[in-house]
Amino acid sequence: TRGSSILDSHVRGGVASILGCIDDVWVEGREVVARIRFSDRPEVASIIADVRSGIISFLSAGYEVAGWTETKNSKGERVKTSTGFVVREASFVSVPADPRSRTRSLPDSASHNPAIRQLGRQAGTRTSLIDSLIDRGASMEESRMHILNDMVARGNVAIRSGGRDHNETSLDNPEVFQRAAAEALYTRILPSFQPSPQARAYVGMSCADLARECLHRAGVPTQGMSAPTLVTRALQTSSDYPNLLANTMNKSLRDAYAISPSGIRQIARETTVNDFRAKSRIQFDSSGFTLQRVPESGEYKMGGFVDTAESYAIDTYGKIFTITRKALINDDLGAFGDVTRRLGMAAAEFERQFLADLLQSNAGLGPVMSDGKNVFDATHFNSAAVGAAPTQETLSDARLAMRSAFGPGGGLLSVVPKFLIVPSALETTGEKLITSIEAVQTADVNTFAFLTLIVEPRLTNSLRWYLASDPALMPCIEYAYLAGAPGPATETRVGFEVDGVAIKVREDFGGGIVEYRGLYSNAGG
Repeated sequence: TRGSSILDSHVRGGVASILGCIDDVWVEGREVVARIRFSDRPEVASIIADVRSGIISFLSAGYEVAGWTETKNSKGERVKTSTGFVVREASFVSVPADPRSRTRSLPDSASHNPAIRQLGRQAGTRTSLIDSLIDRGASMEESRMHILNDMVARGNVAIRSGGRDHNETSLDNPEVFQRAAAEALYTRILPSFQPSPQARAYVGMSCADLARECLHRAGVPTQGMSAPTLVTRALQTSSDYPNLLANTMNKSLRDAYAISPSGIRQIARETTVNDFRAKSRIQFDSSGFTLQRVPESGEYKMGGFVDTAESYAIDTYGKIFTITRKALINDDLGAFGDVTRRLGMAAAEFERQFLADLLQSNAGLGPVMSDGKNVFDATHFNSAAVGAAPTQETLSDARLAMRSAFGPGGGLLSVVPKFLIVPSALETTGEKLITSIEAVQTADVNTFAFLTLIVEPRLTNSLRWYLASDPALMPCIEYAYLAGAPGPATETRVGFEVDGVAIKVREDFGGGIVEYRGLYSNAGG
């Protein structure tokens, strides 16, 4: 089956009907599941968009019987029973023989992880950023963007395609040592963490033991020094010790930040900015760009794209906390792990609250757009005239409104909703509305099973609910980090007024609503 073609409605007339191929296939219980890869041809792009949005979702397999057995029934008639099948092709169809044969999304980030690591190492990207991208399941496109931004932030970096220098993996390199020692400390915060080979030599060392190692590397004699003296001297003498402590705290913070539930971030698109000035998000609209007949010897008419611009700016947010000398002497890494994990979750919570506040600002009507109207306004045709709870009928009205949206150029956009966003009070209602069932009658089919439910507890109005389009097709909410610094970052300074290491957590973050046509709001009832 692997390598078989994906066709349009079983048409075998030529290669033009091939939309893609089957990359992999496996069995899950009583289901056969396959992962398909689409063609990059421009004429297939519209079909891919409809598959992604759920408009095209039914499949039908074209197979060949590989074997038969023959028996006789009670009447003495010969009965042939198939014993094996070989799938020759699979087709997207409008009316399937089996309505349960449908598309579904498969997380495929794991297959990208080795490529992300290889790309990051060749670009000289720090391990913490590579780990962060892999931990949160970033796509290759997103990973390339962050790795490129990291290269720009660090200046010119030579890309290596051959072997690796000895100093890149040797513990003689201060960065390698700091990273290895930090991983060793992190195993005490998270015992399930698997350290690198370089880090295993330091696993089990206390904070005082690592202080002794840092002083030894700096050429400072340590014979006869007590634990308090070792820690104090390492903080004051060696940069390795404060840096490895910061690396440990940063990894704990980033891991907690990455695993926190995404919530409303699913309907937003991530991007970067180069500075803190207001960023104008220009949307080019081609809906009004229509082709006109050109008569013989006639002239082509001039046309153009209509553009609209919304703007927002990022700002800096942060806090400072301290790893005290006493805690290091007491070897109390558990407390550090708790603090940094909470800081990582707090950073993720801050981003989600920021986006939730943006969506429900101005009493639920959203921010004011460049046309002087709120996001959800009667003139935008994306707000229910009368509030009502989410039902099949109100969802149908909302979908119709989004389908009927016109672009600035006057052309029909036909926006497709993908997400149903509800507060916690409507979670059960939302789950019932989008649950897929195997209906035996057309009237019982759940037409909204294609929607993805997002339960956002940060929505303060327990009645208001929303629909949103796929941000890959029509990004409406956008959030941005400063280039080269996605998510929270840390800086350290050895304290003088306070014994210990001061660690500053900083995040440059902002966002805005850049398009209203892919959003719909109902005040509920």
